[in-house]
Amino acid sequence: MGNTNQLVDISHLTEKAKKIRREVLNTALNVKDGHIAPAYSCLDILVILYEKIIEPEDKFILSKGHGCLGFYEILKDKGFKPTYSGHPDLDEKQGIFCTTGSLGHGLSIGVGMALARKLVRKRGWIYVLIGDGECQEGMVWESMNLAKKFKLDNLVVIVDNNNLQALDSIQNILDETNLREKFNSFGGFTLEIDGHNFNELSLALNPEKIAKDKPKIIIAKTIKGKGLSFMENNPSWHSRLPNEEQIKTAFEELS
Repeated sequence: MGNTNQLVDISHLTEKAKKIRREVLNTALNVKDGHIAPAYSCLDILVILYEKIIEPEDKFILSKGHGCLGFYEILKDKGFKPTYSGHPDLDEKQGIFCTTGSLGHGLSIGVGMALARKLVRKRGWIYVLIGDGECQEGMVWESMNLAKKFKLDNLVVIVDNNNLQALDSIQNILDETNLREKFNSFGGFTLEIDGHNFNELSLALNPEKIAKDKPKIIIAKTIKGKGLSFMENNPSWHSRLPNEEQIKTAFEELS
């Protein structure tokens, strides 16, 4: 891992993200399934985590399991061989430390992992990526209550804040516009950043940037479908495959 206090190599990370986006599209087309837009939403976060942040003693949980296409391709890029499934299934040998898909559970398990490390004084961070729609689950806030009580400053929660939930906007389903206030009220050390800006991501994820005894919460403002003009911020792309014309456009834009 490089020095996260310094500006990062944007060109390298940008090319890596484009490559992974192409692989996500290829995989979805090959298996004729998958959530492309949710994967693209959090893909830049995954790239910076696995290229610059995560160390061997750390663990990562993708709680928003429907974004797993990007996760699988990142793992493949790092030499793992994950088995394709609609949501991640536990396979520690292949870098998957938690079965997810039932929303809210990933953070609960991450809190348990972070607490266990605290109790035995084991090094390493627990990173959990959740969705903003997922924050409507009560388990998220029960987990934050525990993280506050046990002062889990070895826990990092990243919120993929794309403002879309399945087939509509967050505001139209159940408004969650005050996420920063909520996480702060539950004892978090909360930052808001651009979730597609690698320098902002690098600085926010810096392990030295902590508040003692508080879990770190990073609200990453993202765009669902990021990278494809016809998919960005369009709720109809939550779970569908592009047609032949759109496939051609997609590979041109990701070239």
